[in-house]
Amino acid sequence: MNIAKKIDHTMLKADSTKETIIRYCQEAKEHGFASVCVNTCHATLVASELKGTDVKTCCVVGFPLGAMMTSAKAFEASEAVKAGASEIDMVINIGAVKDKDWDFVRDDIKAVVDASKPAIVKVIIETCLLTEEEKRKACQLSEEAGAAFVKTSTGFSTGGATIEDIKLMKETVGDRLQVKASGGIRTRAFTEELIAAGADRIGAGNGVILL
Repeated sequence: MNIAKKIDHTMLKADSTKETIIRYCQEAKEHGFASVCVNTCHATLVASELKGTDVKTCCVVGFPLGAMMTSAKAFEASEAVKAGASEIDMVINIGAVKDKDWDFVRDDIKAVVDASKPAIVKVIIETCLLTEEEKRKACQLSEEAGAAFVKTSTGFSTGGATIEDIKLMKETVGDRLQVKASGGIRTRAFTEELIAAGADRIGAGNGVILL
């Protein structure tokens, strides 16, 4: 199985330097990864490093808590796209999910989807903090809001991707949306299990090791 094309080579640590980001871009080009996923401050650098390749520039928005104003998320997304991002991974408003404020959750996602065009949006639902019912609802709202993917985790909370969550998310969105697994993916074997369970994309900080 050629998994390279499914990997978002990810570096989101607060102390990541330009040197580190450039190395990630070089590795992504060498191995043919799907994208390099970074914080928005690195969007211009990554887009420049990846120019002329088919490796995409992916940026996280509202990361890692998802708890900022909708307008701030939308602005961050639009600025990242202007800087060269073609994929946006946004964090859902988890508190609003807990409040069952479904209109707010949907509108929060839709604002980012609209601000990101023509880039696609992956919605990070932070599965480790949600009940099964909340996971399903978050996936449904992501679809209603026009997202392209639902994604398990930031990798910065209490847990990461699980086989069970990928199956549940895939069951909920079918072939209408794609599913991204992220958080705690450290071995080739686990990567292949996640893909078999329905993951279309893998977010990992150690993409080279997974190969």
